[in-house]
Amino acid sequence: MSVVVSPTWLKEQLAHHADKTVVVDTRFKLTDEDAGRKAYLEGHIPYAIYLDLNKDLSAKPAKHGGNHPLPDMDMFTAKIANIGIDHETTVVIYDQQNDMFAARLWWLLYYVGHDHVYLLDGGFDAWVEQGYEVTTEVPKLEQANFTPQYRENEAVDIEEVKKKLTNGSATLIDSRSRERYLGKTEPMYAKAGHIPGAKHFFWKDIFDKDGKWKDTKDLEAHFGSLDKEDEIIVSCGSGVSACPNVLALKSAGFRNVKLYPGSFSDWISYEENDVETKEE
Repeated sequence: MSVVVSPTWLKEQLAHHADKTVVVDTRFKLTDEDAGRKAYLEGHIPYAIYLDLNKDLSAKPAKHGGNHPLPDMDMFTAKIANIGIDHETTVVIYDQQNDMFAARLWWLLYYVGHDHVYLLDGGFDAWVEQGYEVTTEVPKLEQANFTPQYRENEAVDIEEVKKKLTNGSATLIDSRSRERYLGKTEPMYAKAGHIPGAKHFFWKDIFDKDGKWKDTKDLEAHFGSLDKEDEIIVSCGSGVSACPNVLALKSAGFRNVKLYPGSFSDWISYEENDVETKEE
């Protein structure tokens, strides 16, 4: 399952098939929610439209459900149709570099049944480094029709996570940094540590020393301690940085990979849930 493309591939795609391609800019900063949109307006890849993590790729946080719950899917599918995406459209998503927000949109599109979605390896920075055109022009896109074909088995809620951890029918992984996993630091939430039973696989470790996506062989080695026949549930803080790991696992040949969208922020919203701080 290879969905990562190079800047040169995208340049050729836009040169010959721009009318059948939608490019999406997902740049975002958790510490400055306006930074991504500002960066887009200051310069972006030609034909790109901007989608915002908080406004477009997530619902508003509630008491339970995590800090970045999945968006209302009727609204989400209406939005992607409004920017010109149908089931035949080639969609290419980019971030500043290989960041988590592009993978979040990739997962959402995969979840609603889109089969032609790609990530730009190295993101906007790689595009600029190649010397390719940057524009401030906001494209006008024709509205399309998109009928979702949900892959509902791709996501699990907290009750399913609890059940499968109890009966041992799935492996849970935590995608955050080791320091946050071990509870040594926690910049976002009131509790520190991880969901009991979760194994640690930092999402940034799926990239090579140059910051590019590892190839299939290296990803298989990275996840070598996991069994490809097992169900793998992927979590993080709020269901965003887990998405690169979901894609990496699928690229490495794991077929039963699911996202826990609420992740740690949902787990700790229930006072009765324990938190662990030791390696597992």
